[in-house]
Amino acid sequence: MTTDKGPDAYRTISEAAEELDLPAHVLRFWEGKFPQLRPVKRAGGRRFYRPGDIALLRGLKALLYEDGYTIKGAQKFLRENGAASATARGEEGVQRPVPKPIAEQYVQRRESSAAASDRGPDMIARLEAAKAKLDAAIAASRAAG
Repeated sequence: MTTDKGPDAYRTISEAAEELDLPAHVLRFWEGKFPQLRPVKRAGGRRFYRPGDIALLRGLKALLYEDGYTIKGAQKFLRENGAASATARGEEGVQRPVPKPIAEQYVQRRESSAAASDRGPDMIARLEAAKAKLDAAIAASRAAG
């Protein structure tokens, strides 16, 4: 079911969900989590998404699905950068510079930790040698004084 509507036309929730390749319940859920997302509601509660709403949804989808943000992380991103940054991203499809997602930071820390553990045996030997020198210096100091 593809829609022949123009880019400026309002879309129902099913049309928006299809266009964004997301289930309709996800769009409803996001409405509750992101106050910036407010589609027009007609009589009976039927939702109509404006082009700006679709662009914001695209931006949210990119933050959550591509950049690895959590809901809380995306909420913080919108609070700090404004909905316009996510909307612009949704309109242009261009990835804007955003803070690294937590998962990416975790992977980088794990990699640097793994590299440090490769140096572990050498580091232990150097620390033991330094301790032996300090013990000898302390013993010499006590013997002299």
